[in-house]
Amino acid sequence: MGALRRKLARAGLSGLLVTHLPDVRYLCGFTGSSAALAVTRRAARLFTDGRYTAQAAEEVKGAQVEIVARGPAVSATQWLAAQPGAEVAGFDPVWTSVAELARLREGLPAKMRRSFLTPTAAPMVETLRLVKDEGELRILSDAAAMGCKLFDQLLVFLRPGLMETDVAAELEYQARLLGAEGMSFDTIVASGPRSALPHGRATAARLPRRGFLTLDFGIIHKGYCSDMTRTVYLGSPKPKERSAYEAVLASQEAAVAAVSAGVKCGDVDEAARSVLRNAGLADAFTHSTGHGVGLEIHEAPRVGAGQTTRLQPGMVVTIEPGIYLAGEFGIRIEDMVAVTRNGGQMLTPAPKALIEL
Repeated sequence: MGALRRKLARAGLSGLLVTHLPDVRYLCGFTGSSAALAVTRRAARLFTDGRYTAQAAEEVKGAQVEIVARGPAVSATQWLAAQPGAEVAGFDPVWTSVAELARLREGLPAKMRRSFLTPTAAPMVETLRLVKDEGELRILSDAAAMGCKLFDQLLVFLRPGLMETDVAAELEYQARLLGAEGMSFDTIVASGPRSALPHGRATAARLPRRGFLTLDFGIIHKGYCSDMTRTVYLGSPKPKERSAYEAVLASQEAAVAAVSAGVKCGDVDEAARSVLRNAGLADAFTHSTGHGVGLEIHEAPRVGAGQTTRLQPGMVVTIEPGIYLAGEFGIRIEDMVAVTRNGGQMLTPAPKALIEL
């Protein structure tokens, strides 16, 4: 909160309206589904509804709580406008629609409707969330370790004939038994030719006797997400399939090795892409190499071609190159890596050598 207030002062803002729930949680700890946080240079107030009276009292730190009957964002805006010396308050245009902005302004005194609310030039809270502190890194490390344990357990469950949905259900059930709060995203289980779908959600398709199986999943632990992908093979791979896997593995390991403080995200992407280019597979790599992860499964920075953001110690990114050959197969390998001053710390040390089941 102190860092945010310093940013408000530098931007010449008297306050900030925070409506994106992960940002709200980051600043004051509230985890409910309906809230807005109003922050000034000296005070902060969380607005929510009566469903969360007890929860807000228990969770919220660094802000007063006000229970309101009408929309929390409108109430928060009105509170900001009523503060002494209030002149202009910022809002994050990424999370505020045109319709919502009109509604917020309608709740203001007529003389303030045009000038009081102004979009921030860049997301103020998201940039604070880029770099994780020691406590956040411990939580993310524990979440990633839980994912690795799930993968180890799942290996003994997999067999030809199972439906992909069976695999997803088993993984998600075991995640709950381990204490996960939920899954970071819809579990991806894609087998055989369906492994060529980068986001192949689990279906009733049955695991083949011979073919790749891509497993992309993550869990939520204390509000923070994990994310990992492993591709295994059912049966014995053909030479083309084995060499393709080795190329993706080399690509992924090259990108992991490139992670270090001060390195541009685009250079990490190029480390992965150049290996696949040399293997003649560049056209089959159709997405970015990775992304940040934290309270949300997809956060800044983006590890992609041409990205100039430089990695900083405390950032946590995924490294996940893959190739996708339509009608044949796909392969992706993904790890979470914490950026350190001297390199990257692997958070998901599950085996990456080709596993044949």
